[in-house]
Amino acid sequence: MALSSIFKRWKQPAIGVGMIALIFGFVLWCSTQAAQAQPNANQELDVLRVRPNFYVIAGAGGNIAVETGPEGTILVNAGTAEAAERVVAAIKKVTDQPIRYIIDTSADRDFVGGNAVLSKAGRNIMAAGTEPLSEFERDATNGYPATIVSTEQILVRMSASDGQKAPYPSEAWPQETFPERRKDYYMNHEGIQIYREPAAHSDSDSIVLFRGSDVVVTGDIIEANRFPVIDIARGGSIQGEIEALNQIIDLSFRPMPFVFAEGGTYVVPGHGRIYDRQDVVEYRDMVVTIRDIIQDMIQRGMTLPQIKEASPAKAYERGYGAKTGSWTTDNFVEAVYQGLTGKK
Repeated sequence: MALSSIFKRWKQPAIGVGMIALIFGFVLWCSTQAAQAQPNANQELDVLRVRPNFYVIAGAGGNIAVETGPEGTILVNAGTAEAAERVVAAIKKVTDQPIRYIIDTSADRDFVGGNAVLSKAGRNIMAAGTEPLSEFERDATNGYPATIVSTEQILVRMSASDGQKAPYPSEAWPQETFPERRKDYYMNHEGIQIYREPAAHSDSDSIVLFRGSDVVVTGDIIEANRFPVIDIARGGSIQGEIEALNQIIDLSFRPMPFVFAEGGTYVVPGHGRIYDRQDVVEYRDMVVTIRDIIQDMIQRGMTLPQIKEASPAKAYERGYGAKTGSWTTDNFVEAVYQGLTGKK
């Protein structure tokens, strides 16, 4: 991403020192994205402080959110298995509070691969007070690992309850799951709400709102570097994606009435730089526009090859498109087409 695109929306006289620091943090984030595509590499992780008690770790696969306070540390997502030990070391540099909870936002390996290692490095909230908090400073291999939380569908995918071989060991599975649309916690003097978003990126997505910190963590419902990955095979859909983006917007605030002042809700995507509410609005509008263009082409009787040839996402390819890799522009167009027609 060019530096000009990062600074474009912040050329206002009211910009504060804190926002300048965060912008330079964004520059670091952009530089890590190539490294994120190679999770086995022994690259240094980037740790960005976005609130006094809130950090985001990049370079370990998917972005990892870290909220910490007097009652312990909460993680949203765990990165890849290959990066897990380095994630533990990075967390120890910013807090001596033990990991209490790990919240998974999807069953993707770049989000849940580090579950087992990070859970064992933590300390279950029910064990609080049984040992000093400095236990986190030692090798925390103990009988009270941090609790892994997710939707029920994530547990199903990780444990392969359909009789197939489980893709993850049992110590990486969520121990606390929920079927309802929302699950609430209260820890470190703030409310934490997990919203289940069915049929968005997949059928097991969650959004996590930290109400006191004013941070929303989206998982792969938003990928700041590319078109959203809509995994049709695992229950994803274009309409569910749009509804989830609308939910993120509803949970976010702009710094009104001083719209150019520092502040507002921070939104942590599954990959890429940190967003604000307006970024999410623009991302949502992009997805809706492409959906509407493809819907119009379908109504005019165009086939999928004809639609791809017509390049319905062309206006946004520079910012989000790719011709090669695991998720190309053609992959996105095909997923939207399948979602609108039901054709595989």
